Amino acid sequence: MNFYDSERMTDLLKPHGYQLDDNEDDADLIVLNTCHIREKAVEKTYSELGRIREKINIRKVKTGKRSIVAVAGCIAQAQGKEIIKRSPWVDIIVGPQSYQNLPELIAKVDPVNKNKNINIDFPTIPKFDQLNAKIEERGPSAFLTIQEGCDKFCTFCVVPYTRGAEYSRPLMSIMDEAKKLIDIGVKEITLLGQNVNAWNSKGLDDKNWGLGRLIDELAKINELKFIRYTTSHPLDMDIELIKSHRDNKKLMPYLHLPVQSGSDKILKMMNRKHSVKEYLTIIEKVRDYNPNIAISGDFIVGFPGETEKDHMSTLSLIKKVNYSQAYSFKYSKRPGTPGSIFLDHLNEDIKNSRLHEVQELLRSQQLSFNEKTINSTMKILVLKKGKKKHQYIGRSPFNQSVYFSSKNEKLIGSFIDLNITEAFQNSLTGNIVLDF
Repeated sequence: MNFYDSERMTDLLKPHGYQLDDNEDDADLIVLNTCHIREKAVEKTYSELGRIREKINIRKVKTGKRSIVAVAGCIAQAQGKEIIKRSPWVDIIVGPQSYQNLPELIAKVDPVNKNKNINIDFPTIPKFDQLNAKIEERGPSAFLTIQEGCDKFCTFCVVPYTRGAEYSRPLMSIMDEAKKLIDIGVKEITLLGQNVNAWNSKGLDDKNWGLGRLIDELAKINELKFIRYTTSHPLDMDIELIKSHRDNKKLMPYLHLPVQSGSDKILKMMNRKHSVKEYLTIIEKVRDYNPNIAISGDFIVGFPGETEKDHMSTLSLIKKVNYSQAYSFKYSKRPGTPGSIFLDHLNEDIKNSRLHEVQELLRSQQLSFNEKTINSTMKILVLKKGKKKHQYIGRSPFNQSVYFSSKNEKLIGSFIDLNITEAFQNSLTGNIVLDF
């Protein structure tokens, strides 16, 4: 979602005379778009701000020009005053629901009086209603945010406090942006949301539509060939969406469905509102409708009060599901969340040991899944050139990175059939079935 927000900020600023510059030494404006989901990201933000300070000081000495520095995103939302206190050279603080006002905030910057421009409001008019700037080039694949915020209030998570309550973007707003993306050459869209499958809106028939109906409507756009979505919550996985994975050929056979823990005790402490059995029932039903679907997930290891028995339950769940890939992290205490004041926080050695076990099991499952694709033929959307000569990178229907070689210089944005020849931990390689 931060990638999407960064792209939209770029779209907003280009009509005001700005363009992207890979060299921040020469930049008139530096925007640091941030994530607050884990402590490491917060630490990295302050470290990055220290490095940026050195850059802008050098630029001012050399050219007499001072760069404007803006911090955007969820850390800006959660720690705006702390950022100004620790990094007083920052000019703008703007939250994830207010970045549509970035051009206005930039215009108010006064380098002489060194005023601070802060906007971390949750506006009554959704930002999407104000994001009417022309969409610039995205490449063959693009993100499209359809839902933001969260009402689940998991005890480990800051999203309800930084992104706000669940908000579903209206159907026509989504369709309009999707068509704009198609008009500039996009062929694959990934629908985004903190709980993307919680999306609902009045449909074309005046009835309430869920994500499954939205995907079916998007699939009617001829030039749109692949549809993906992330991230889902088990509570919002309805039968209509599950059926879409069977019936809609443009919807890729990949489902990211976080569970976080394999222990009912820990799930209850996390306020996940579902049990292990209920999660496994959803996975079973999804696979009943589409036996070839790839399942990925999220795991938090070392949550307060987690025992060895709880940890073993997580390993057991992973073995039952057999994931194609997954994300796993040590529990990170987030200020302001209920989990941060729980007792029985685990020491780092235990968390590190358990995380290693979880990741080793997940890695073995991922490699096994990848190896099963060897000798199969996949339709791949070519995304970009690789680092090696004549190398290209695409993405499989199962969300794997795929590398291949071709002397054809015009493959980016095209669909090709690849025969998979090798499988690695995080990627596949293959040969074009017919290469001209």
